[in-house]
Amino acid sequence: MEDHHGHDHSGHNHHNVRDMTDKKLTMAVIINVGLTFAQIAGGIFSGSLALIADALHNFSDAASLLLAVIARRIAKRKPDNKRTYGYQRIETVAALINLTSLILIGFWLGTEAVIRFIEPQPVEGWTVIIVAGIALIIDAATALLTWKESKTSQNIRAAFLHNIADALSSVGVIIGGALILLYGWTIIDPIITLVISAYVMLQAAKEFPAVLNLLLDGAPESVNADALIHDMRQLIGIKGVHHVHVRRLDEQRNALEAHIVIDDLKHMEEVKTSLKAFLANRYDIAHSTLEFETVDCKGNCS
Repeated sequence: MEDHHGHDHSGHNHHNVRDMTDKKLTMAVIINVGLTFAQIAGGIFSGSLALIADALHNFSDAASLLLAVIARRIAKRKPDNKRTYGYQRIETVAALINLTSLILIGFWLGTEAVIRFIEPQPVEGWTVIIVAGIALIIDAATALLTWKESKTSQNIRAAFLHNIADALSSVGVIIGGALILLYGWTIIDPIITLVISAYVMLQAAKEFPAVLNLLLDGAPESVNADALIHDMRQLIGIKGVHHVHVRRLDEQRNALEAHIVIDDLKHMEEVKTSLKAFLANRYDIAHSTLEFETVDCKGNCS
């Protein structure tokens, strides 16, 4: 005998917040695309390959933000016959793509830095520093637009990390450019690039486990499955618990499936009510599918 527990997970205020964030993200995409063209123009004008490379990095930021926007729009779709759980996990897929590209960019930056150790390249004039300064302001503004939402969304956090990485790149270009113009320290450019590269890859690597865990239907980080089963067995009326599966439906919702053994099915509603309340309050599991069976069923009842 099964009980499927459904919820209405949409709220008016929640949608308003998401719509506002979508507008901010769209604005950030437009600004970053504009910045990319400005940096390329500045790079061509000043003859700086470093600035053009930074422009291409910035274009990846715009692409990551655009991917985040598209994923959020798809995630709003209601469940259908093909996706009965809905489309919210598309945001996690977007986060995986963005984090992977961030690691590749970090690796590319590191490779470029090593090449510049071997073949130092001068920074061409103040144009580089001025354009990098403008880029820094825009990257910082874009990061601020996504900072709040990045705390609760893997998708937005991945895009946010792209922007932080690019802001750091701009800082590196400015500092490196200033030191080279003032003291002729050409070695400072690849050193700063290597530091940025290591930071970018470290931040992306830290986010990877949580993203993969969700995609692999792993248990929530806050839930110890063994402790959960032990606690369920202690509840009044429950004689046994088996076939327990706990996972995350998305970043906001935890789900559980389990077979619950009781003495008599006439007590099912009472046990079910207390168990669901316990799961919601103690383990933040608001979506549960429970199959009840009696002691003499031996797992063959439905």
